[in-house]
Amino acid sequence: MSASHARSWEQTYTSHAPQKDKQISVKVHKKGWITKGEKVLYSVIGFCLIIACVYIVSFSSSTDTLNRELQSLEQTVQKQQVENEGLVYEKKKLSRPERITRIAKENGLKIQDADVKQATAFNN
Repeated sequence: MSASHARSWEQTYTSHAPQKDKQISVKVHKKGWITKGEKVLYSVIGFCLIIACVYIVSFSSSTDTLNRELQSLEQTVQKQQVENEGLVYEKKKLSRPERITRIAKENGLKIQDADVKQATAFNN
């Protein structure tokens, strides 16, 4: 085969080659791992979980604040009870009959009856 004969054959072959028709492009939709309905359900459940977590945190925060206030009130009550007990003891100490008679003698009062009794108050 000569080179000219090969060229002529190549030209005739390429000129008679069937032309392809228009290519149709088809979009293939891949199905996702999760459907749209599942995405909606998961979103709603996630939103509810977030709301529940926020509620739990706020509830525990308010409970903690309430407990701290309660503890401070208990400490105040305990301090007041200690102070009241001290005042009751001081009242008993100051109202002893011996002390009253001694102060009366120092101020020039004459005690006719030697029996000095403690006065008690009636609480309504």
